[in-house]
Parts: sequence; C-alpha cells; structure tokens
Amino acid sequence: MARVNTLNVNGKKMTVDVDSTVSLLGVLRNDLGLTGSKYGCGEGQCGSCTVLLGGQPRRSCQIPVSAAVGKPITTIEGLEKDGRLHPVQQAFIDAGAFQCAYCTPGMIMSSVGLLQSNPNPSSSEIAQFLQGNICRCGTQPRIVDAVRQAAKTMQERT
Repeated sequence: MARVNTLNVNGKKMTVDVDSTVSLLGVLRNDLGLTGSKYGCGEGQCGSCTVLLGGQPRRSCQIPVSAAVGKPITTIEGLEKDGRLHPVQQAFIDAGAFQCAYCTPGMIMSSVGLLQSNPNPSSSEIAQFLQGNICRCGTQPRIVDAVRQAAKTMQERT
C-alpha cells in the first residue's frame, strides 16, 4: 500500500506515516492530535468534519489522505492567529451560536469558506450554503446571525 508522509496543515509541514487510503479526518484526529474536526455521520452528510482543503470547505471523513497531499489544509485549530480568534469564531461566541457545540467547528469552517467566496452573503445565501451542516440543537438562526456579523467585521477590516 502507498504511504503518505507529509501534509501541509494549518500552514505547517507535518510528518505522518499512514496508508494513503485512510480518511483525512482519521489522520487529523488520530495521528496529528487535531481533534477540532468531529466524526459525525462518517458519510459526508452532517458537516461536523469540515475542513478547508485548498481553501474550499470539504468533508474530511470522505477524503482519502492521499487527495490532500500538496494542498493546504486548514482545521478549526488553524483559524486563530497570534492569540486572536478568526472573526467567524468570535462572532459565533458573541451570538451564542451553539449549544452542545458538536457541529460548531464544521459550521465555522464552512462559514469561513463561504465568506472567502462571497464576502457579503444574504441570510438566505448563508442558510442555503450551510444546509449540509447539521445542527440538532436548533441554533440555525443564531448561526446565520453570527455569519452576517463576521462578514460585517471582515469588511470593516479591509
């Protein structure tokens, strides 16, 4: 079996020695200790394992680690910079956009991906974009509010 030896995770070259068919989520959690991305359904349907792969939100439970080689991978742990939370992370806190918080890392990562491609989405665009991220606590209205606030904050900074 082919092996994967290096990945670019959160801006750092990380060394692993894993079978190339193992899921990216498994490598992140089990081999690199990055447990922010959650195992939910294991079928790419709930979004709790979402990471940015090449800047795009992707379900890491469905991606073989071999497909991530040579591409930048950003996890929830990689959003904070110099002790400051990413505006989406801060907005989720400010809006109280979680209860159990199991879906939160995936929601945040998808939201970051959305704001990179659409810096000023409408509430309906946010809701539509996040349809693949499931929250069973019912905090979707606060999640949408948080993304709108993060968009506003990010626009003010540019």
